[in-house]
Amino acid sequence: MAKTDRRIRKSQEAIKRAFIELMLEKQFDQITIQNISDRADVSRRTIYLHYLDKYDLLDKLIKEHIDEMREVCEKAEDDADYISMGEVWFAYFEHHYLFFSAMLGSKGSPFFRAHFLAFFLDELKRSESEITTAQEVDHQFLGAAIVGVVEWWFKHERPLSPTVMAQRLGALLERNLEEANP
Repeated sequence: MAKTDRRIRKSQEAIKRAFIELMLEKQFDQITIQNISDRADVSRRTIYLHYLDKYDLLDKLIKEHIDEMREVCEKAEDDADYISMGEVWFAYFEHHYLFFSAMLGSKGSPFFRAHFLAFFLDELKRSESEITTAQEVDHQFLGAAIVGVVEWWFKHERPLSPTVMAQRLGALLERNLEEANP
């Protein structure tokens, strides 16, 4: 049974990797199951055993990364400042470079961007029990800014190290949140 599980995992990883690589090369609408099958060196039947279609594959891939990011952030200290959290985020982005390049690059998915923004909004609200409407506006602004900064970082092929990015972004977040909540 363990052999089968390992083969299943290997097939799924090959499918995901092929899909991400194709997203770096083509628009999502141009990618076919046959393209994924050829690149992953698996049959179309194997893909359909795991995914309904390419939309299901995209959805599961996004969910997997967002869930992993949540887990990584939850493991970080509850009282971590934004620079420390930025270090956690950028370490994850760096480790999963191909995925984020595909999702945030010009050929990326608007669907992913919405999930990515929702993740950061949750992170900004994590330590607050009640949020006023004014704070909600602040969070929307800052969440969109974080997504924009991360998107810029990938589109410009990571011109600054993850540590420098975490420090810059953390300092901007702390400054803006202090001004918003004197």
